[in-house]
Amino acid sequence: MTLEFWTVSGAPSPWRAALGMAFKGLEYDVHLLSAGQKEHKSDAYLAINPRGTVPTVKDGDMTLGQSIAVLAWLDRKFPASPLFGETPQDAGTIWQRTMDVFDYLPDATSGVLSPIFFDGADKATDDLKAAAKTLQAELKHLTDTLAQHPFLSGTRPGAVDAVAFPHVRLIQRAMETKPQIMQDLGLPDLTALSPEIAAWVQRVEALPNVAQTFPPHWANAA
Repeated sequence: MTLEFWTVSGAPSPWRAALGMAFKGLEYDVHLLSAGQKEHKSDAYLAINPRGTVPTVKDGDMTLGQSIAVLAWLDRKFPASPLFGETPQDAGTIWQRTMDVFDYLPDATSGVLSPIFFDGADKATDDLKAAAKTLQAELKHLTDTLAQHPFLSGTRPGAVDAVAFPHVRLIQRAMETKPQIMQDLGLPDLTALSPEIAAWVQRVEALPNVAQTFPPHWANAA
């Protein structure tokens, strides 16, 4: 039975789950919801996910939300290409890195990107400069890991990569589409900011099935 997957274009949480499925080479049917039309709050969707959040993954009678829970479930349901490693030590290390990214990177990213993408900010205010420094500090943690390993999860892509990649790619998207303010904030491009992160993004994007996880509206805007 093919997995069913509900998502919103560009939302980081479902993107994590999609990457987890991509890393495992799984096929799934996509239900793309419109956030602008509040389809994730419709009666039909609330019957599937009472919280009205994304992602939701459905496998037969099993329905699951919350991206980290989905990644953990995927590893039990489809053990090949484990997202959390093969040994107890691997699992502990990957879980620690995953939750570290989950606890800090989304807020740091939102502190910079939300004013730019949603509020139309085009000036490097003191508040935005402070937010950019916080983001740079969080990206430094990723750089330190990638200086030792090709992927954030170790020698192959896993849960840490699935959680971190959407946020980093959204940062890169801002660098591409809002270059002036990002440069003014000291975030000109990934290569200048962190060659290690820039190379990691290329490695992740080159993996099979990852391209289909990208936000559809990015292609429409191109």
